[in-house]
Formats: sequence, C-alpha cells, structure tokens
Amino acid sequence: MGVVNVTPDSFSDGGCFLEPAAAVARALQLLDEGADLLDLGAESTRPESRAGFSPAGADGACGAPAVSADEELSRLLPVLGGILMARPEAIVSIDTYKAETARAALNGGAEIVNDVSGFGWDPGLAAVCAAAKCGVVLMHTRGRPDEWAGQSPLGADELLKMVRVGLHASLEKAAEAGIAAESIVLDPGYGFGKRGEENFALLARQAELLELGRPLLAGVSRKSFLGRAIAPLYDGKTAPVDARETASLAGMVAAILHGASVVRVHTVRSAVEAALVADAVLRQTVDCS
Repeated sequence: MGVVNVTPDSFSDGGCFLEPAAAVARALQLLDEGADLLDLGAESTRPESRAGFSPAGADGACGAPAVSADEELSRLLPVLGGILMARPEAIVSIDTYKAETARAALNGGAEIVNDVSGFGWDPGLAAVCAAAKCGVVLMHTRGRPDEWAGQSPLGADELLKMVRVGLHASLEKAAEAGIAAESIVLDPGYGFGKRGEENFALLARQAELLELGRPLLAGVSRKSFLGRAIAPLYDGKTAPVDARETASLAGMVAAILHGASVVRVHTVRSAVEAALVADAVLRQTVDCS
C-alpha cells in the first residue's frame, strides 16, 4: 500500500504533494514502482494534531477536527479523479475517519476506507461503509493525537490486551452495521497512542492478533519509534524522518514475518524487494512445517 499524503503538515512529507498534479504524479510513480494499492489521505494524524472529534462538552457539542470534511474533500477529490482517469484499474483507499468524506470518495471511485479510529470517532462511518460494500481497514488507536504525549506507559501484556480488545470492539461495530467480515483488515496502529518501545513489544507479538480472524495491515514506515531505535547513529538523537528508510524496511520485514498481509509504505520499490525476500522466508517456513 503506497502512501500519498495530500496535506500541508504530515510528519513525513507534509506539503510535498499538496498540489493535485504533484499528488497524482506521485501516486502514478508508486504504482509504477510496484504498489498494489494506494492510500490517499488529506488530514494529518501526526502526534499533537487535532484529528478526531473531541468528546462532547457540557452543552453536548463535540469539538471540530482540525480539517473539515469540505476541506478534506477539496484536497482529495481532484487527486482521486486524476489517479483513476490515468489508471482506471487502480485500487484506491481513502484514509479518513469522517462519514461525509468517505461517502463522497466512495462515490468518486475509491474502494476502501482506512479509518485510523476503528469506527471510534464518527458514529456514521460504519453505515456508510456498509451501504457501499467497500473494503475497510480498522486501526487501533489509543485516544486522539493531542492526548498521546500524556498517556501512561504500558507493559507488553497490558498493551497487547488493549489492542486486542479495541480491535474486537471495532469488529463488533462493523458487524452491527452489516459489514461483512471478509471486507475487513485490521491494523494494530503503530505509533497511534503507543510510545517508543511499546511499538516493538507490539510488533514482536503482532501475530497473536491473527486470533481475531482477520488479516493484518502494518504501517511502520518512517515512524518515530524507528528513529529512536537508530539514535546511536545520530549522536543519541532521534534520527530525522528522511534518515529512517532503512529502519522502515527492517520494521516492515519484521511485520511481514509476524503476520502482516498488507504493509503501508512511503517508498515502494525498495519495500517490494524487501517484501519479496520476507515472503520467500515465509514460504520455506510453511514448507518446513
């Protein structure tokens, strides 16, 4: 899954592909390099962002996210249309948690909704996905991005239980809305409310989440926990985003070897090569068993 961020402020490439022509060109490049599908997003969910609808206040009203559905669609739809005009066969996922955005994007030709909140932030999104009979990626996130910095650390067992329980709750919401289980892929949500080493603990035990009965998607590309892991090479400081490509490949291979069927990446060609090697190892593991 190749990432195309049509945003001014994403942590890895904010502003690089904000113009529709640049975003479409990037998407076509990723497809040419071997991406099987694209994930198109127009609102950053980086740490400390105001993504998500904040809880209702005393008056019952929920706080608005940083990017409205109208603004999100003004960024998304020209790029989605441009991609599908150039490559009608392309499979496009829309990275959104908003029902209004998802509905318009699905009508515009998107086939998958990738919800970082796992149907937790917009109660109308599950019904939209059910009506469209689209594919769905349900991610686990612990709170909203502006809450992550203040969260208490978790042990490995507690963390895995939290993720499993959260993903199970997302699956129940999907079932209640009438979404077929076969349409769903689950994402542990690396970096989404998981701090530093917690991500490695989750990655090491990721395969246990297959007990939920659905395939797994892993998105570790360029995440800060990888930058911290290679800090000894950068005078003890977290490696900058543009220096995390090799670490991203290592994390991606680990995710594949621990049960991920889909990997979400920013740089495709090298990821395809690494995935082919990981797949060769897995084939031998199956044959030996």
